[in-house]
Amino acid sequence: RMALPNARVLIHQPSLGGVIQGQFSDLEIQAAEIERMRTLMEPTLARHTGKDPAVIRKDTDRDKILTAAAAKEYGIIDTVLEYR
Repeated sequence: RMALPNARVLIHQPSLGGVIQGQFSDLEIQAAEIERMRTLMEPTLARHTGKDPAVIRKDTDRDKILTAAAAKEYGIIDTVLEYR
């Protein structure tokens, strides 16, 4: 897991893309799918970063943009490449 020095890494809650609209029952289905995706994503990120799943949930409630160095410190990447 690597990034170039000027890269930025974004972590955020799962999304289904686009504007979510429709009947209330459709919105409930889409909300349930987002929650299902979170229950898969959070433990995976926790395992790979060494962070508590509650920290992952808090950090992904809103967009979190990390520099390459910050992503390494967070545990998302292992190396910041200094050259290609």
